[in-house]
Amino acid sequence: MTSTKKDSILVVVQLTGGSDYMNMIVPYADPLYYDNRPTVGVPAEDVLPIDGRFGFNPALGAVKDLYDQGEVAVINGVGYPNPNRSHFRAMDIWHTCEPEKIATEGWLGRVIRDIDPHGENVLTGVNFGRGLPRAMALTGVPVASVAALENYGVLTGIPDQEQRARALDLFARMYSPAIGTGAAMDYLGRTGLDALKGADILKTAADSYTSTVEYAATPIAQSLRGIAQVLLKDLGTRVFYTSHGGYDTHANQVAVQTPLLNELSAGIGDFFTDLKQHDAAGNVLMMVFTEFGRRVTDNGSGSDHGSGGGSYIIGQPVTGGMFGEYPSLKEEDQLDGDLQFQVDFRSVYSTIVEKWLGLDAKSVTGGSYEHLGFI
Repeated sequence: MTSTKKDSILVVVQLTGGSDYMNMIVPYADPLYYDNRPTVGVPAEDVLPIDGRFGFNPALGAVKDLYDQGEVAVINGVGYPNPNRSHFRAMDIWHTCEPEKIATEGWLGRVIRDIDPHGENVLTGVNFGRGLPRAMALTGVPVASVAALENYGVLTGIPDQEQRARALDLFARMYSPAIGTGAAMDYLGRTGLDALKGADILKTAADSYTSTVEYAATPIAQSLRGIAQVLLKDLGTRVFYTSHGGYDTHANQVAVQTPLLNELSAGIGDFFTDLKQHDAAGNVLMMVFTEFGRRVTDNGSGSDHGSGGGSYIIGQPVTGGMFGEYPSLKEEDQLDGDLQFQVDFRSVYSTIVEKWLGLDAKSVTGGSYEHLGFI
C-alpha cells in the first residue's frame, strides 16, 4: 500500500525590527495598558476581541478570521533569559538558539540537515528575500535564496558573472564579522554550487502555477505568493523562509505599524486561501516571529526596544487559542521597564521540530525544552 500522507512543511515569517507585541495582541481590558501608552495605544473600541481581556490589532483582520476558525495559536510572552536589545544580536540569538555565545549554525540549517542528511534535494530549504537568513546557514547544507521566482538573488543563478560575484561578496561581508572570513568563504564554497542547481528547477514553479487569489503588490504578499508557487509544485521543499521589515517603530508608530500589519495580515490570508483552494493547506504550518517586543511605556511618538514578545503559529494542523500567560504590565513585575518573558523561544522551536517535523529537537536547539500544546 502506498501512503497518501504528505510531508509536513514549515513556513517561517520574520518580522524584522522588533514588532510591538502589545499592539498586535492588545490587553485592552487592562487600564495599565492605556496609562503606559497614551500615544500608541490601540483604542479598546477598535480591537478585534479574542475574549474579554485581549484582542487583535484591527489591522490583523485576516489573521483574526483564521483565529476564529481555530487555525491560529498565539504564544504570549516569548523570549529568553537576559534579553538582548540589539537588533543584530537579538536576531542572531533567535537564528542560532544561542543566547550566551556567538554561534555559526542556524537552527533551520540543522533542521534541513536532519531532514535531508545527504543533501539529496537542493530545494529542501528555500528563502524568499535578499541574502540568506542566518537561521538557514549551515556549512554543507544547500539553501536556495530568491528575491522572486523570475529574479534570483544571492546563491542562485544570476546570469551576469560580475553581478554574481558582487552578490557573493556582499554575502561574505555580511557574515564575516560574525563567523570569520574563512568560515563565510568556506560556507560559500561548499553550498554555493548546490544552491545554484536549484535555480532552474525553481523557475518552473511560476510557469505551471494558476490561482484565483490576487495577492497584493506588497513585498510580503509577493514573497508568500512565491512560497505558494513552489509549495504547490511539489519540489520537495520542507522549509520556507521570508522576512517582512520596517517594524522598528521608535517614531510615528501608529502610522508605520498599521499599514505593515495590514500588509502582513492580507498576505497571510491570501496565502492560506490559495493553499486551501488547491487542497494543499493540511500539511503546512506557519510560524511568525520577531526578535523582541517593545517597551511597556511609549516614548511620545513610538516605542523603544524591549523584551517579552509574541509568536504566532498558523495553519489547519494548529490547535488554536492563547498559549502562555500574557506578561503582567504592573511596574513591579516588569524587567527594567519591559515585559518579562514567560515562554522560552526554544520551547516553540522544540514543539515544531518534534511534534510537527518529527525530528529530534535536541539536535536542533541544543537542549531539552518544554513542549507547548499548539500541535
